Amino acid sequence: MIFGGIEAGGTKWVCAVGSTPDDVLETLVFPTGRPDETIARAAGFFASHSTLAAVGVGSFGPIDLHRTSPTWGRITTTPKPGWADTDLFSTLSATLHVPLAFDTDVNAAALGEHRWGAAVGLETFCYVTVGTGIGGGGMANGRLMHGLLHPELGHMRIPHDLSVDPFAGICPYHGDCFEGLASGEAIRRRWSLSPGEPLPEDAVQLEAEYLALGLVNLVAVLSPQRIIVGGGVMNEPSLIELVRARLRALAAGYFDTPRLSDRIDDYVVRPALGDRAGVLGAFELARLAVDGAD
Repeated sequence: MIFGGIEAGGTKWVCAVGSTPDDVLETLVFPTGRPDETIARAAGFFASHSTLAAVGVGSFGPIDLHRTSPTWGRITTTPKPGWADTDLFSTLSATLHVPLAFDTDVNAAALGEHRWGAAVGLETFCYVTVGTGIGGGGMANGRLMHGLLHPELGHMRIPHDLSVDPFAGICPYHGDCFEGLASGEAIRRRWSLSPGEPLPEDAVQLEAEYLALGLVNLVAVLSPQRIIVGGGVMNEPSLIELVRARLRALAAGYFDTPRLSDRIDDYVVRPALGDRAGVLGAFELARLAVDGAD
C-alpha cells in the first residue's frame, strides 16, 4: 500500500508519498504560511495521487486528540500567529477523501523511529525535538503517549538561575519553561544571533545545561529506555556530547544502571532517521489507521 505523510511543523511542512524509508516516491517541503494557504498546498500535493490508502498527519500543537471533544482535530492554544483554533483534521479530511490519522509531530517522529530507527524493539522511550520550539513525545509500554492531553515536554519547568542567565525566556505562557529557555528561538533572542550564525561557546555550554536538566526530569518521571534528541539545534557538533556528560553528572549515580554512566552514548542518541523521522512516522500513522491498530 502507498500512504501519504504530512509533518506539519510550525516553521515548515513536509509532505510525502510512500510506505517505508526506502520507498519515498515524492516529497514536497514548503514554509508554514497562513492556515488556509498551507493546508490547501498540502492537499494539492496529494491530489495527483489517487491510490493512497490513507494519510497520516503529525502536527505541531497543542492539538486536541480526544474524539469526543468539540474541538477534536484542532490546533488549539498555539502561540503560532494565526494558527490557534485551526480545524486541521476536518479541513484536510474534507479535501483528501481518504482515511486520515492524526497525532503530534513528535509522536509521529517517535513512531517512525520505533518502526525503522533508534527505538526499534523498545517499549518505553522519549523523542525530544529541539528546534524553533521544543516538543516531545514517545511511547510507554508500547503505546504512543496520550492522556489528559498529550505530552508537552517543552513546557516543563526547569531550574533557572537568574544570576547566571538573566534572560527572561520567550514562552508567552510560562516565560522561562524548557522551551522558553532552551529552544532555538530562545537561543537566537538571548544571543542576538542571525539565522545560520554559529553559536558562541557560552551559548553551547548554557544550552547543554538546560537540555540536560530537561532530560534528567524525563529519566526520573518516565524512566525511558532511550532518549532520542532531534531538531535543528542539535546540529551543533559538540552539543550532544556535552548534554550526555551533564546528564550523567546530574544523575549523580542515583539511577543504578550503566545506561546513565559508561553506556550513556547509547542512551541519549540522535534520530536514526534524521530529519525524515516525522514524515516517515506519518506513513506509519496512516498504516496503523488502515490496519485498525492503535
